[in-house]
Amino acid sequence: MSETNTLSSFLERLREKWREVPGSTQDRAFSGDLLQMPDAEFIARWQSWYENNCAGENGYPVRGWYHDLYAPLAARGGRWVEIGSGLGYDGTFFAEQGAHVTFVDIVESNLKTIERVCRIRGIRNVEFVVMRELADLNQLGEFDTVLAVGSLINAPFEMMCEERRVIASHLRVGGRWLELCYPRERWEREGSLPFSEWGKRTDGERTPWVEWYDLPKLTAALQPHRFDAILDRNFHNNDFNWFDLIKRA
Repeated sequence: MSETNTLSSFLERLREKWREVPGSTQDRAFSGDLLQMPDAEFIARWQSWYENNCAGENGYPVRGWYHDLYAPLAARGGRWVEIGSGLGYDGTFFAEQGAHVTFVDIVESNLKTIERVCRIRGIRNVEFVVMRELADLNQLGEFDTVLAVGSLINAPFEMMCEERRVIASHLRVGGRWLELCYPRERWEREGSLPFSEWGKRTDGERTPWVEWYDLPKLTAALQPHRFDAILDRNFHNNDFNWFDLIKRA
């Protein structure tokens, strides 16, 4: 990987891509453009995209089901951190259920979008951290739940091991690690492409990298922290897989 073999250098490529976030089920949008809209248009557009991504026959099988599954966990309160929060579809939902959510993203305009959504909707139990480099995660305190929805599969495995280990160090023993990934079955179905090319298939032409994960690969990436699996399942015709892990040490 020559000069791109460190996370800090790869982050610039990721940042250029992930200022583009899922809008409707048919297209993507730039969070910076969304911020230019007046409040009424802004929140109506965000709500429409939320429904497309999380509800109905298209969104519920992808995101809505785990919103329902973990709403009782969020209702207990506790501190959650969402890594790579995009437009905040997941973290805002869990904050509204009662969790205190810290949103972490490498793109500042994504976080400003979520902050504006929270202001308009009256969600106050939230914080925001821009991750410009890995060291920015050191400011995080201890969390009860980590949520990462497709956000830790977008760089080479060794780099993501580094980031996962830092994040896991802030998760209390007994805390939950919730993560959405793409499974090996999807990678094989789509031609077993090099990961530098597969991202273009899964997430668009501007995607520099996407890598599959299964439970052994994910738990290896979290070492030396030890986790047990509560839930490990492929879903949506093997397009995605979901991991619910509990930290043991």
